[in-house]
Amino acid sequence: MGANVAATELEPAKSAVVTKVDPAEVPSAAWGWSGESTKAMNIAGWVVVVILLCMLKGNHKGHVEDIYLVGFAALISIILIRGQILKRKPR
Repeated sequence: MGANVAATELEPAKSAVVTKVDPAEVPSAAWGWSGESTKAMNIAGWVVVVILLCMLKGNHKGHVEDIYLVGFAALISIILIRGQILKRKPR
């Protein structure tokens, strides 16, 4: 690819990037990025937990909604904590 490359085409990185995935399966691996951003997902998960708990203050009269909000917040918290514990343990 030379100087006449369209603005939408990307040139693969020329550095020796070590990837553990096949670029045929994950095309973005050829440019040096592949995988999940676990830190961003953890932050987003905790933000969702806080938002769910903030929704407890509302104008509803029954407490069925509160049970669902606390339940979903607890479920997400358990999933996030479990992920952190499993990440620290050697396999």
